[in-house]
Amino acid sequence: MNISDVAKKTGLTSKAIRFYEEKGLVTPPLRGDNGYRTYGPRHLEELTLLRQARQVGFNLDECREMVGLFNDPARHSADVKARTLEKVSEIENHIQQLTEMRQRLLDLAASCPGDDSADCPIINHLAGCCQKAT
Repeated sequence: MNISDVAKKTGLTSKAIRFYEEKGLVTPPLRGDNGYRTYGPRHLEELTLLRQARQVGFNLDECREMVGLFNDPARHSADVKARTLEKVSEIENHIQQLTEMRQRLLDLAASCPGDDSADCPIINHLAGCCQKAT
């Protein structure tokens, strides 16, 4: 299978596939006499895993680890579950941070009259001057 076939089947671009190969995230494909990459079913599985892992928030290092676990016949599902729950915890922390940021922005917006005046409590607060803390 060539790279365009793999791209169609995995939902990745050829550029993304080459990037993942360059970063060592997938098993290197074989090269034909013409220098073209040749992919097999295992590559499809690895690349699909990568695409889906990225979609749920795993970073490249975590994806490398997941592909390593995928290719390890002695892996333990407990390890995969633990890494998944760690990611859930990170996402929950991120959601909390985003919720706090949202509230700060809403508080700042509420402090601003939003009129034609040059005086802006939002800018003043963000600059740390001329405004009492909200």
